[in-house]
Amino acid sequence: MPQVRFTPHRRLHLELTERSYPGNTVAAVLRGAFADFPKLRGYLLDDQDRLRKHVTVFVNGTPVRDRNALTDAVGESDEVFVFQALSGG
Repeated sequence: MPQVRFTPHRRLHLELTERSYPGNTVAAVLRGAFADFPKLRGYLLDDQDRLRKHVTVFVNGTPVRDRNALTDAVGESDEVFVFQALSGG
């Protein structure tokens, strides 16, 4: 199953753990993560279920192309990495 990983900052604020979830698209894999960590959805997706501006999701080090429906393919041994940029001064 695809492994979902998060930046240390996101794990600190939501107490996330890296886990594997079934699915063959980014959306399907993230649905599993949202079921385990309901607050995560609001941090990653806007009110239309699209990735927020400052969030990037990578599959095996490559940024996803479909930021709206998250239909990028995910294989059984792939890594989905969720990165949220930090801003401020």
